[in-house]
Amino acid sequence: MRNPLPFNDIRHLQAHQFLVDEAYLLDAQEYGAWLDTLTDDVHYVMPVRVTTARGAGLDTSSGRGPGMAHFDEDKYSLTQRVARFATEHAWTEDPPSRLRHFITNVRTFVEDDEHLRVESAELLFRSRGDVNESALVSCGREDLLRWNGSCWKLARRTIFVDESVLRMQNLAVFL
Repeated sequence: MRNPLPFNDIRHLQAHQFLVDEAYLLDAQEYGAWLDTLTDDVHYVMPVRVTTARGAGLDTSSGRGPGMAHFDEDKYSLTQRVARFATEHAWTEDPPSRLRHFITNVRTFVEDDEHLRVESAELLFRSRGDVNESALVSCGREDLLRWNGSCWKLARRTIFVDESVLRMQNLAVFL
């Protein structure tokens, strides 16, 4: 395995800044601005977490299971999800959730001249309305950031949740 960039490397600092700025946009529900941080060919996937015995042949430590996903999206489907929030049909987010994305354990690796692989841990706090219990989602993320000539953009995100069964009412939020 390659060594991560040092924390004071400008590319690591830029990648970390990208994640912090992205978390702010998601917490503030500035989804249009968030879409602008994605490449046109983005792949955004959250595989279903499986738990099996060690000899079963599935890599449960990374969450890579038998091909099932909670979501497996591209720029078009993410844009459609964002557009739906502005309609009366977005009942899963009416009233909107209160969100807080906590990003930590950021490690950055150079893939090539225009790509960085960024690993991070995320804890999402979500509160819905005044009576529902709050929810927490813990996950690891593996991102591929691409330099577009002026800034980094998210080209791929794979989200590995730490639970096999999600205890959240729905997955109408972005991780």
